[in-house]
This record gives sequence, structure tokens and C-alpha cells, in this order.
Amino acid sequence: MSAKILQINYKLNAPRAEYEKENLPYAQPIADVPGLRWKVWIINEAQSEAGGIYLFDDDAAVQAFLDGPIIAEMKGDPTLSIKAFDVIAELTTITRGPVK
Repeated sequence: MSAKILQINYKLNAPRAEYEKENLPYAQPIADVPGLRWKVWIINEAQSEAGGIYLFDDDAAVQAFLDGPIIAEMKGDPTLSIKAFDVIAELTTITRGPVK
């Protein structure tokens, strides 16, 4: 088993303050997802894009999250992009990536 990164992006349809307020109720349920080590919330206001970078314990945790209610609610967004990546542990450790 190895750690997995999930990258989720979508178009931003609101000012940053409104986006943050709208997403605050999702933060704790996301934090409670089994197998999720952390999520970094990301935003690029200039490109009207937002999303997150997630670190999961393994493929099973990623798949459970993708099959769960949080992603089900997001799937109606035609701008949604979801990509999964393997973590290259040795190189990431050298560059101090927080994946332990």
C-alpha cells in the first residue's frame, strides 16, 4: 500500500469570501473521511478556479471517497476535474513533502 494524491479542480462561481463561507460546512465532513490524511484547499481567483489536493492512505480510501456522498454532490458540476496520482515516496521525503 502506498499513499495516493487526489487533485480536484472546478470553476469558481463566487467571490473568495463567499466560496469560503459556502464550503465551511464541508470542511469537517471531509476531515472525517476514513483514510484521508489531509486536504489543502486551493484557489486561483485570477483563473476562477478552486479545488483541493488530498492525501489518502491508499487506493481503497481514494475509491471510497470517490464513491461517497461528497463527490456525488459535486458530480453535477460540468467543470469538475478529478485526477489521482501515486506518491513517489523517496523523492518526496528528500523535498520534505508531508506524506509520512
